[in-house]
Amino acid sequence: MKIQHFFDDQTFSLSYIVWDEETHRAIVIDPVLDYDQASSTISKNSIKEIILFLKENKLTVHYTLETHAHADHLSSAQEIKQAFSEAVLGIGQHITKVQETFKDIFNLDKNFPTDGGQFDKLFEDNETFSLDSLNIRVIPTPGHTPACCSYLINNAVFTGDTLFMPDYGTGRCDFPQGSSADLYDSITKNLYTLDDTVKVYTAHDYMPNGRELKFQSTIGEQKRTNIQLNGKTKKEEFLEFRNKRDSGLKAPKLLLPSIQVNINGGHLPRPENNQISYFKIPLKVQEVNNE
Repeated sequence: MKIQHFFDDQTFSLSYIVWDEETHRAIVIDPVLDYDQASSTISKNSIKEIILFLKENKLTVHYTLETHAHADHLSSAQEIKQAFSEAVLGIGQHITKVQETFKDIFNLDKNFPTDGGQFDKLFEDNETFSLDSLNIRVIPTPGHTPACCSYLINNAVFTGDTLFMPDYGTGRCDFPQGSSADLYDSITKNLYTLDDTVKVYTAHDYMPNGRELKFQSTIGEQKRTNIQLNGKTKKEEFLEFRNKRDSGLKAPKLLLPSIQVNINGGHLPRPENNQISYFKIPLKVQEVNNE
């Protein structure tokens, strides 16, 4: 098994290619589609880099795996599908909960499906499958969102926004149906029970204190040194910390466009009768208190 990472410095996101060295059949995890909010322009530099690497190394994509519906970048899963038509787009089965929630928030068209049909495959909790020498288990890790899952591939686990590097901690839990209690249980019961030698690959790195990019640790390192949730952290302690921290966080810059694309399997909004696509932006008006 070989692994190649790709870092998007605009969203601090990491995407991965995992492949069998003999057959050259590959898996892509959490691919990014570039979006400039100020000009509302889609570009494809990040996914072009991934596709170029795949083609230069004669790799064929058989699965594109999303760890969850990201709130900070758009998915380029459909670009993978165009380049590799046999690629199966998969996500955890609880994506339907996220679709139902945001269909109401965005008042999406009544025909917008909330059964996960925009994806080729909805994985059940702890479902297993394989691609040649790659053995994959879908580990449910809700908390950041109710639909988060981690992918254990041989001796490596891709944790999405559940676990970051030990010096940064864990994902936030203040999105709709997020839960710090669920996150604690996901990490302590579903990830920290893996062998200490299992390598951990995170979906983001924010390079705290100006350090260089890092994206790979081990379960053992996380249990020993994660600054927010290590092997000795009590549940009440974590919940108090996580809830207080989340209450002061701003929404991700690309939250609104990202969710609309990512719950839709990476599909951009359909063009309207003027052949232009539009994102919907819910408007909130704060009342001024003159007392």
